[in-house]
Amino acid sequence: MPSWSQVARRIRVPLGFTLAAVYVWLAAPTRTSLAIGASIALVGVFLRALASGYVEKNETLATSGPYRYTRNPLYLGSMVLAAGFLVAARSWPIALLALGMLVGIYLPVIRSEEEFLRSRFPEYEEYSRRVPRLLPRFTAHGPGPGSFSWHLYLKHREYNAALGMLAMMAVLIAKLVWFTR
Repeated sequence: MPSWSQVARRIRVPLGFTLAAVYVWLAAPTRTSLAIGASIALVGVFLRALASGYVEKNETLATSGPYRYTRNPLYLGSMVLAAGFLVAARSWPIALLALGMLVGIYLPVIRSEEEFLRSRFPEYEEYSRRVPRLLPRFTAHGPGPGSFSWHLYLKHREYNAALGMLAMMAVLIAKLVWFTR
């Protein structure tokens, strides 16, 4: 029988699409909430984009760039992005669903990925002692900042996060314009 973290890994994307449909239905955006939420979401997209340009998945342990401050800048970026969408939506039920996804899906997946990294990279143990799991430390650990790779950014197709954010914001704008009178 698969562990919950294995199940969570498999269902997080389909569950995310389901949550997106519920999100659109329950969202009650205003011009102000959209402007503030989009600004926050842009920070999340930027953090995800930055992190993706430093990670070579399953090949080397990423410890430069944003990985000097947090072990999970991609997840942190996703959470900031989600926070932007929560502000834009102005809906407590959506916020509770998002909190449920964080606790029930994303935290187990993060722990599972850490187990994999420990087994794959012997240096991960020391790295994990010095760099926080999620909330960043504002003093860098490890080697210099490294350099961002556009090749890695494109390889990981991280531009899809930006496109998805723009599409969802467009849907919220349409809902505000056409369904709020």
